[in-house]
Amino acid sequence: MHQLFRLVLGQKDLSRAGDLFSLNDSEIEDSLTEALEQIKIISSSSDYQTNNNDQAVVEICITRITTAIRETESIEKHAKALVGLWDSCLEHNLRPPWKDEDTPHAKIASDIMSCILQNYSRPSVMALAIPIAVKFLHRGNKELCRNMSNYLSLAAITKADLLADHTEAIVKSILQGTVQRLSSGCFGCCLTAFSGSIYELWKARSRALH
Repeated sequence: MHQLFRLVLGQKDLSRAGDLFSLNDSEIEDSLTEALEQIKIISSSSDYQTNNNDQAVVEICITRITTAIRETESIEKHAKALVGLWDSCLEHNLRPPWKDEDTPHAKIASDIMSCILQNYSRPSVMALAIPIAVKFLHRGNKELCRNMSNYLSLAAITKADLLADHTEAIVKSILQGTVQRLSSGCFGCCLTAFSGSIYELWKARSRALH
């Protein structure tokens, strides 16, 4: 791992975290998986939810990492570690304590979601991401659900077959009103798998269009 990442994450040094943006993307690209694994350790600590310093360090590092992944187009290389961090957020509370306030782990999930799911046209990335993405639909965070359903709709357009094993969770979210907007492709996938729920899905689709 790059020495600056080692310093910032190893010592949780907020004063040096901003210096990561002075490094070239190519200079740190080989360190991104290891850095993500270290962030997972930090964010899983028992005091993370009350430690403002650690939260700030993690937020800055995730921003730097996701920027480097996009700029170097290395999502497939680092997808496993990125999805692993994303998955770890599900082990913690994601329900907002009050309006317009996310929990620390909901912030992590939100920050890395677009980096992962914007690559909906890459089957290898989606194969890792979709099983985790559908779990977020039932964790009580409406903003995460709304954004997730938008990305799942895009995934359905290009690789609907990847959603086939998860249609039950998607249908449940539609019928409960957790997911209110899905593409025709995603609805088609659900209808094929759950013909017994056609009427309920049709009503949900009607609500989504109004």
